[in-house]
Amino acid sequence: MSRAFVFPGQGAQTIGMGKDLAEAWPVAKAVFDEVDEALGEKLSKLIWEGDIAELTLTQNAQPALMATSIAAVRVLEAEGFPLKGTADFVAGHSLGEYSALCAAGSLGLSDTARLLRVRGQAMQEAVPVGVGAMAALLGLDFETASAVAAEAAEGEVCQAANDNDPAQVVVSGHKGAVERAVEIAKAKGAKRALMLPVSAPFHCALMQPAAARMAEALAAVAITDPVVPVVVNVRAEAVTEAAKIAGLLVAQVTGSVRWRESVLWMERAGVGEYWEIGAGKALSGMIKRIQKEAVTRAVGTPADVAALKG
Repeated sequence: MSRAFVFPGQGAQTIGMGKDLAEAWPVAKAVFDEVDEALGEKLSKLIWEGDIAELTLTQNAQPALMATSIAAVRVLEAEGFPLKGTADFVAGHSLGEYSALCAAGSLGLSDTARLLRVRGQAMQEAVPVGVGAMAALLGLDFETASAVAAEAAEGEVCQAANDNDPAQVVVSGHKGAVERAVEIAKAKGAKRALMLPVSAPFHCALMQPAAARMAEALAAVAITDPVVPVVVNVRAEAVTEAAKIAGLLVAQVTGSVRWRESVLWMERAGVGEYWEIGAGKALSGMIKRIQKEAVTRAVGTPADVAALKG
C-alpha cells in the first residue's frame, strides 16, 4: 500500500502551531528562523504569540502554514522518516501545493516563503474588499454545484473554486453572483449553503491580476524536479518535471482546486495511507469522505511524531 504526504491550505492556522516542534527539535526551529530571515520579519513571533486576526491575513497565513508543515517534514526526516522512502506522492490543498513542492525539494524554503508572501498579497489586492466572495455548498456534487454557479453568474464571475469532497464544493466570484448561488443551491436541495468569512474570491477568474504577478515571481526562482511525484491541484494527477511546475502554479491562482479528483487519482495509483503534515486535520476529514477505506494520520505535534515511532 502506497503512502502520500498531504499539506493543508488556508484555514488551518492557529496561534502556537509548530511551536512545540521548534522547542523540541533544532531542525524545526531552523525552518522558522529561515522563513523569518527570508521575509525580513519575525513571522514566527506572530505564529506563536500573535493575534489570530493578523495571522489569518492571507499574506501571513500562507507562509506561516507552509513553515509549520516544513518544520514537521524536517522533524520526520530527523526521526528516520525521510520524504523519499516514506511517501510515494505529495499533494497540497491550494497554498499547500507550495508546501508539497518545498518538501519534495522542487522549491527552496526561502524562495517558497517569499513566493507565498507575494501570492498572499497579490490575491488580496486582485479584487477590492467587498467586491468578491466565496460560499460553501454542502450536499451537492461537483456537477450540480458547477451548474448552480453557471446559473448564478448572470454575466458576472461565479465558478466552482474548490472541489473538496463528494458533498462539499466552494464557489467563488462576484459577491452578488455568489449570494445568488447560495439561494439557488438551497432550492436545488443543498443541505447547507453558506457565505465564507474570506477576504477575497480565490480560485476564480477575478484572480487574473494575481496570476500575472505569480508568473513574474515564479520566473525568478529556481525550480528542480521533485524527489517524489507531486499531485497538482489544477490537473488532479502527478507531475515530476520541473519545467511544468511554474505554469501549473500560475494556473492554480484562477483555476479550481480539484482535491476530490486528486485523492481519487492517488487511490487509483495505490495510495491507501495519508499523512497530513502540519496544522490541523481538515484534509483527513475530506480524504475519509472521498476514499472510505483510507488510513489518515496527523503529523503536527511531538505526540504525533512519537505515535509514528510506536
